[in-house]
Amino acid sequence: MLKNSRAKKSPLKSKPLRNPGQSLEKRLIDTLLDDVLFFYMIATVAVVLAIYEWYRWYFETLPSPILVSVVALGIVAIAAWKMVRGLRAVNKIKLGIAGEKAVGQFLERLRVNGAQVFHDIEGEKFNLDHVVIHSSGIYVIETKMMSKPEKGKSELEFDGVQVKHHGKPIKGDPVTQVNAASYWLGELLSESTGRKLPIRGVVVYPGWYINSPDTRRTKVWVLNPKALPAFIENQPKQIEPEDVHLYAYHLSRFIRSNRA
Repeated sequence: MLKNSRAKKSPLKSKPLRNPGQSLEKRLIDTLLDDVLFFYMIATVAVVLAIYEWYRWYFETLPSPILVSVVALGIVAIAAWKMVRGLRAVNKIKLGIAGEKAVGQFLERLRVNGAQVFHDIEGEKFNLDHVVIHSSGIYVIETKMMSKPEKGKSELEFDGVQVKHHGKPIKGDPVTQVNAASYWLGELLSESTGRKLPIRGVVVYPGWYINSPDTRRTKVWVLNPKALPAFIENQPKQIEPEDVHLYAYHLSRFIRSNRA
């Protein structure tokens, strides 16, 4: 018998901030449960049912396992197709998680010089992978993971408008995506602080070399994440240290209220 049935109050005054790739980790678990394990269980039940019917047919009389076997084969085929699709999605999500965590580790180095770093900020039906609030500005960073070619250079081109691979635009238009994310964050912080803030969108491709005429002069940066900390730190100062903490405070309030 419990001595105290009342709910105990958490010692934390506020909910912790999010980790890199946290929403992708949730998607990974959901995908495994919904698209892999569920259909694996269905296929297993179908096979067990067919084996049981064949067992009855072999040792007894009357049962007809043919129909059950046909149904079981159909179920197994559908389940196998769904599981293959689910496993492909799982591998893609796992790749995304690894990328976001790797980029997050590069960004954490900026804290030494007073930057505030946030990961996996959830909006409505979208999320910002990383946000850095630095004396040089506010940066919205999207991580894009692409498998490398088996042969040839791992190189992307950025002309200031589009990211291209072998001259063809990358699917999904990451530049437009990060511009939209930057606008959303700017509106969010301007509404809470009453200030117009210097926000820049950044798209990073771990493991890829980015060929760009002059990324520093473009509205959006497209970089290998290893180069990002230096790019941020070499920009001219735009935000005072006390304002860095002010903007970080308002953003952390939004993140915690959004998790309620």
